[in-house]
Amino acid sequence: MIGISKLYCGTVEPSDVLRYGRNTKRLPSHLLQFSADKKPVVVWNVTQRCNLKCIHCYAQAQDRTSKNELTTEEGKRLIDNLSHFGIPVLLLSGGEPLMRNDILELTQYATSKGIRTVLSTNGTLLTRDVTKALREIGLSYVGVSLDGMRDTNDKFRGIKGSFDAAIKGIQNCKAAGLKVGLRFTMNRINVKDIPSIFDLIEHEQLERLCFYHLVYAGRGSKLIREDLNHQETREAVDLIIDRTKDLHTKGKPTEILTVDNHADGPYLYLRMVKEKSPRAEEVLNLLKMNEGNNSGKGIGCISWDGSVHADQFWRHCSFGNVRERPFSDIWTDTSNPLMAKLKNKKLYVKGRCARCKWLDICAGNFRVRAEAVTGDVWASDPACYLTDEEIGIA
Repeated sequence: MIGISKLYCGTVEPSDVLRYGRNTKRLPSHLLQFSADKKPVVVWNVTQRCNLKCIHCYAQAQDRTSKNELTTEEGKRLIDNLSHFGIPVLLLSGGEPLMRNDILELTQYATSKGIRTVLSTNGTLLTRDVTKALREIGLSYVGVSLDGMRDTNDKFRGIKGSFDAAIKGIQNCKAAGLKVGLRFTMNRINVKDIPSIFDLIEHEQLERLCFYHLVYAGRGSKLIREDLNHQETREAVDLIIDRTKDLHTKGKPTEILTVDNHADGPYLYLRMVKEKSPRAEEVLNLLKMNEGNNSGKGIGCISWDGSVHADQFWRHCSFGNVRERPFSDIWTDTSNPLMAKLKNKKLYVKGRCARCKWLDICAGNFRVRAEAVTGDVWASDPACYLTDEEIGIA
């Protein structure tokens, strides 16, 4: 992820990161992306069940109980191992995680082990009782997925009224004292709503907003034709940067990030150079610390059935199952050729990625997108919107 507010608006300086020694266990949550040891943030899709029918769902969620879902006790054993391994964050996702009957018990168990625990939800089930309970058991953050304003979001979610229900859930989080923010996946259908989403977070006084680039996985694979082209992506990123600056100028330091396209890092730096920003070189240093995409290294995923993946989008490839081996053993076992290469994938990328002068900053971007479009996991990411001149190969 690329912290637009951190980098462009100067809410984080290189010295902030270095002061903690860049060690995962010592870094506060807003600096974790700059850690040096890259212990993985783990996404646990606790269930495939969901009460909505999102057209871009990478997990292909559905409104029925998942087969072979990890039990409560298996989940607790998993959490024990994750705690011992020293992961910095556990993100509970789905499907819709709040449809799992023991989600509060599992959340409390994770927080009791000292793990920063966050929830990714569609927001429709965030009742007053649920948000109060989540606050009391020490949940760190709630990320609510909204993919546009009312009509646009409800079209994406497949259920009328999902927008209003999510807004009510967000308000319940705030009333309970929970940190809450939005998650928005950009595409041609909803890009027009970005200004209104900024207006919404300002009106609701939300603390965080993440803009996700589309990844071609699950039902999202059917939306490739709706993905933004390179020029449209540049315009969207510029709009996000401009609106972030506007918020900070107003004295509203909302954290704004872009996710799943690490070309955003060099693009932001090049814009700052063009604007003659005195902070451009500091931003470049922070981007180097960030290291770009970390699938299989700094982020991992565990499915509802215990399968371990390089990230939440790479569900067609499993490195093992936590029912058979602890996550820590699977994650550090480089006998699997793909796992070994993902630990240092810059050595294996091809095409424009291999020749790009920003490779140390981007790390070759998303391998899943490259594989989805070309069939070659090491081909160039087709979503890279930087020109040949900008990457130094013209």
